[in-house]
Amino acid sequence: MRSSGSPRIGRRRPVLRTTAAALSLATTAVLAGCASADTTAQSSSSAQPAFKPATQKDGSQITVWADSTRLPSVQAYQKSHPNVKMKIVTYDGGADGSTYLQTKVQLFDRTGSGWPDVVFGSPTDVTWASEPTKPGAQPFAAPLDDKLVPQSTLDGFAKGSLAPCQFNGHTYCLRNDIAQVVLWYNKTLMDKWGYKVPTTWEDYEALGKQVAKDHPGYLVGSVGDTNSHESYFWSGQCPAFSLTKPDTLRSALQDPNCTRMATLLDGLISAKAVTTKGFFSQGFAKESGSKVLMAYGPSWYGQYLFKAAFNAPAKQIAAASPLTWKGETTAATGNVGGGVWMVSSHSANLKASTDLATWLTTSDENQTSAPTYPAYTKAATAWLANPANSGYFANDVSKPFQEAANEVWTGWSNTKFPDATAWSSVVLPALTAGKTLTSTLPAWQQEISNEAKAHGYQVVNQ
Repeated sequence: MRSSGSPRIGRRRPVLRTTAAALSLATTAVLAGCASADTTAQSSSSAQPAFKPATQKDGSQITVWADSTRLPSVQAYQKSHPNVKMKIVTYDGGADGSTYLQTKVQLFDRTGSGWPDVVFGSPTDVTWASEPTKPGAQPFAAPLDDKLVPQSTLDGFAKGSLAPCQFNGHTYCLRNDIAQVVLWYNKTLMDKWGYKVPTTWEDYEALGKQVAKDHPGYLVGSVGDTNSHESYFWSGQCPAFSLTKPDTLRSALQDPNCTRMATLLDGLISAKAVTTKGFFSQGFAKESGSKVLMAYGPSWYGQYLFKAAFNAPAKQIAAASPLTWKGETTAATGNVGGGVWMVSSHSANLKASTDLATWLTTSDENQTSAPTYPAYTKAATAWLANPANSGYFANDVSKPFQEAANEVWTGWSNTKFPDATAWSSVVLPALTAGKTLTSTLPAWQQEISNEAKAHGYQVVNQ
């Protein structure tokens, strides 16, 4: 799930409070901001000072900031590690692109105290937390690969999943969860109508047009949500958000990878097989939820779209591996969510702080019952073995989930601004007005470029 596209109602105000009770996991799992865009690992030619830990006080209290969805996990760690002194604080976790954490850290930098030891946030938070606030200073986030987390542990995360954490040659966070895109389909109806599950984009397109002809009103996808571009254009390896250097963004929406996806979707929209209404838009579940034959979207769609929103019966919905283009053997897919844990470089108890962040992201004890797919490979295997995460589906989702987890395209970079803003402000209104995706690509690119320049990036459109 993610702040830019999960089924959220309205925008939460940044809230910071110490709490002793968790909100209901079932109701907050789809509402908590899990991430902004994913990222390409970056390197910088500008030298940063070597990491110098604060004076360490083993056994001292650590302060942990978490969103309400991750709160039960932090409390579970506290319960199983009673000797660790902890102060647990809940805040918005970077949801909806909130800059609350950054603002507070800037204040703490000025006053010289107050930094939390461990924080949950979005990959967008890492873009500033991995950089010094002023020359000669060290970043807020500690470089976890610098004698804090063993390389063997870092190597255990799904391929590319730590890319949002990697800047200037170091790893500044641990990935909590990912939301790899797969092909969801209604197996009951597919079997009944004799349709074969597509494995290529071309087959998906042909089947969508056939469905529109044979069963009008049934859908094979939606482009109307604020994260739909991540399911389709990210999966299609469209360079909408590709950092070629830490300060240079390539946004080239006339690239063939972008135009072929736009053309495919325009054809399906015209055939009324793909809707421009959002899956999570008001009234959609009641009016059309039962008519979604296929959906190309994140791993959390199964539980939080089909089960929770559409109320699809158990053993009806199945998942298949990401689609490829004919003639291409290497699959690529998108990612629609996933949060991170960071350890503060100012922490006086790095041992306890690092142990907590590691346990939260890698332990079977925690991740087996997590709401979304763990980024750590072994924990993901345990998560899939939990019937609560897999028993609802009509097939074994392990294979497509695990394949897709290692196929997320890293060419869609994490930037200092959310990737959903331009799509929501330019593309979605154009689609609602009846314009095609292809005709809207220039305006979408211009809006991305404007945002990038406003955040200090140089922009390349070729």
